[in-house]
Amino acid sequence: MSPEQLSTYATKFIDILIGYSPKLISAFLVLFVGLYAIRLINRSIRRIMVKRNLDPTLTKFLADILLWALRILLFVTFISNLGIPTTSFVTILGAMGLAIGLSLQGSLSNFAGGMLIIVFKPFKVGDTIEAQGVIATVLEIQIFVTKMLTGNNQTVFVPNGALSNGTIINYSMQGERRADLTFSVSYDSDIKKAKDVLLDVLNKNPKVLKNPAPEVFVKNLSASSVDFAVRPWAKNANYGAVFSETLENCKTALDEAGISVQPFTLQK
Repeated sequence: MSPEQLSTYATKFIDILIGYSPKLISAFLVLFVGLYAIRLINRSIRRIMVKRNLDPTLTKFLADILLWALRILLFVTFISNLGIPTTSFVTILGAMGLAIGLSLQGSLSNFAGGMLIIVFKPFKVGDTIEAQGVIATVLEIQIFVTKMLTGNNQTVFVPNGALSNGTIINYSMQGERRADLTFSVSYDSDIKKAKDVLLDVLNKNPKVLKNPAPEVFVKNLSASSVDFAVRPWAKNANYGAVFSETLENCKTALDEAGISVQPFTLQK
């Protein structure tokens, strides 16, 4: 290549650069100002949500969604200011989003389930719940799964999609819980005496609540026994102790009263 050709190409390149420099400067100015503005907006939104006592998981999630939405919008504005047509880019981006959505249907279902749990709050961190065949304490509500800890110290991750669409029993929401037990005595036993003995056991236990009052009543007359429903109320923290103590103390009291105890069933 001759020196004259090199000089011509250099002159053309400089002319193009000078002619394109306003767009280039404008685009990068928009980029830097936009990034700074996005950071300020994100911080302000987080402060507002924290002041309104929104759930921490929901606060982080919404702030992250807003952050990435603003970044995508800024990127489209940036390439538009550079003079690059954005129509084809938006079309490609939409096609990519559709393909990703179809390949991640299960994950999107869990994502939607996580949003429903965070917004409607059927349970919160620290609650003991029963769902999807698991009874455990909620440790963390994540976007796709809920992390829980069982009574025997096993960590369980339950997909939010299945969790939000299934039945959830929240044992902690009301603060108090009733233990439902059934004691069976023979037909030869004094029914009134058996009822008084069982009720006396409940009234003597300081962990059993007085309000609501504990109940003892004849539940069923089966083929070989009279079945008593024994229903003490307790605070959630004392439920396990009340359940086991009622079993032990009622059996001991019935034995001491000379009342024959038949095989019985339990309902947790």
